[in-house]
Amino acid sequence: MRVLDSMAFVVWTGICLVGASAVEAAQPEIVGPRVEPTAFRAAVDRAIEFLRVKAQAPDGSFSGSVGPGPTAIIVTALLRHDVGVDDPLVAKGLKYLEGLRRQDGGIYQPGALYANYETCLAIMCFSAANKDGRYTKLLKEAEAFVKGQQWGTGQPAERADFNYGGAGYGKHKRPDLSNTQFFIEALRSLGNGPEDEAIQKALVFVSRCQNFESEHNTTGFAAKNPDGGFYYTPASGGVSMADKTPEGGLRSYGSMTYAGLKSMIHAGVGPDDPRVKAAFDWIRKHYTVEANPGMGNAGLYYYYHTFAKALDAMKLDVVEDARGVKHAWRQELAAEILRRQRPDGSWINDNPRWLEGDPSLVTGYALLTLAYCRPGNAPR
Repeated sequence: MRVLDSMAFVVWTGICLVGASAVEAAQPEIVGPRVEPTAFRAAVDRAIEFLRVKAQAPDGSFSGSVGPGPTAIIVTALLRHDVGVDDPLVAKGLKYLEGLRRQDGGIYQPGALYANYETCLAIMCFSAANKDGRYTKLLKEAEAFVKGQQWGTGQPAERADFNYGGAGYGKHKRPDLSNTQFFIEALRSLGNGPEDEAIQKALVFVSRCQNFESEHNTTGFAAKNPDGGFYYTPASGGVSMADKTPEGGLRSYGSMTYAGLKSMIHAGVGPDDPRVKAAFDWIRKHYTVEANPGMGNAGLYYYYHTFAKALDAMKLDVVEDARGVKHAWRQELAAEILRRQRPDGSWINDNPRWLEGDPSLVTGYALLTLAYCRPGNAPR
């Protein structure tokens, strides 16, 4: 494990003020669940078999009645687990998604209110499938489409507007952190770095979703709940899926805090930045793989994949929580997910909020998460 990388980050953030050699000497053995590579591979294989035999429709879609989003998530996860682009399971999914290309460059269902969201997920999927360049033209057109949907570009907004830089969906395209994190991730999958203008605009919005006052965030919400975590959106009067504090602040919660932290890292915000320090402090105080902090089991599998992506982006293998307990998060998360797998290879959330009662979508989330947790010597 990259313990030294982990501790370097800790040192940079001011959590620990001793040198790396002293950290190594003082560091107790990390204990916790362990997942054997063979068990990991067997769980992945069962999930893939579920998707192959029970989940894919004849047109190549997964849960197509709710749009192409689940298909894009699932096919991306399959590609991350080395199911090839020419495997029928993946090829049929890609063909279905390609059939939803629109003249404006977007990839979405006709009349969809979620065109930006669906196109961003499709971009990540086709980027993962584009090793031979077969989807380069499609991706360029899709990139232009989603950039045109951003507030402050295609959607008019001045920098002082709380919509500025965000990406959203719905009739009024109100921006939110969930959509904006997918927007940033989609642009990153295309090779856009922190210098990209759209990513820097998005960072303005992301910073305003944090309960942390700074020159980057003068919304007024953070002062009412200054805990360093993130909520859903400062737009439209401010919304948190975890509701409000008694003081009228917007409660932070797990999935959005990991999404916000990941987005800042992808936008080039460094580990010594106060925004990153505050977010990581929140994570240390609320570290868990058993629930979505602040939301219980609502959106649990969505939480898992933002959790994994954010800590991977931080290049951390070990997280020391606020009690001083060190967590090998990849192993802990993999063990928890494998524990929850059903006999048929799928996963499902007992709480159906945000479509997590759908075993196809949830299995996609689980596989996507596990792609960041593969044991070092697990067979691929």
